[in-house]
Amino acid sequence: QVQLVESGGGLVQAGGSLRLSCVGSGGTFSWYRMGWFRQAPGKEREFVARITWGSGLTYYADSVKGRFTISRDKAKNTVYLQMDSLKPEDTAVYYCAASTSTSGFSSSNPAAYPYWGQGTQVTVSS
Repeated sequence: QVQLVESGGGLVQAGGSLRLSCVGSGGTFSWYRMGWFRQAPGKEREFVARITWGSGLTYYADSVKGRFTISRDKAKNTVYLQMDSLKPEDTAVYYCAASTSTSGFSSSNPAAYPYWGQGTQVTVSS
């Protein structure tokens, strides 16, 4: 059974940094793509960043470009989200997502990812 487990969330002041981690386990396959999404109270889940597992190609939402960095460690089956210059509007539950193949959906669409973690809370105080 595939599992994604996030860690690294917490409370930080505006301008600070956090690093989220997501470890994948439970399968003998290789990931095709892993991504991060977030959901604030009363809002829809939104795309943050994604990385293609093999090539390392990355893509970011405009709202985080230049502040967040997604990376992966193949040996550890882990994807990271380094978040710098955090703003109060970054406050949300952050979810790790993964796929093992391409789909008919855009990589920024949650529907492109069959596997999800349980989420980790990030709170940025002003």
